[in-house]
Amino acid sequence: MFADAVVRPTRTVPRGAARVRALIERWIEYASVPLFPGGCFRAANLAGFDSRPGPVRDALFRCQRGWRDLITAEPSHAVGTGEIAQLDADLTAFQLDAVLLAANTALRLGDEEVVDKVRLVTEGFLVPPH
Repeated sequence: MFADAVVRPTRTVPRGAARVRALIERWIEYASVPLFPGGCFRAANLAGFDSRPGPVRDALFRCQRGWRDLITAEPSHAVGTGEIAQLDADLTAFQLDAVLLAANTALRLGDEEVVDKVRLVTEGFLVPPH
């Protein structure tokens, strides 16, 4: 469901910064108008299953790894084409994911202003080279 809501609709968006923005916007929509009571299923359940071995934990971790790989690849592509300034793509993906996990919680608590914060953080990584 996550792939259908967030990832697949962005496949037609050009790779790089535009796709990063599209992925983040789709994630915001997915978390803001949630399919599940806890918002993003992965974000809402990772902490509850991270130390409980089994198929649910394994599935959540596979989803987490796939998402992080995706949000690592797009900034890397944008750097490689000279679209954005040099950055550590792994660190950027880690930071973006952390912001999105925190945003999911904030949205569940009624903090709609967090959406603008997510966009500001995202744009901070997508700085064109000087």
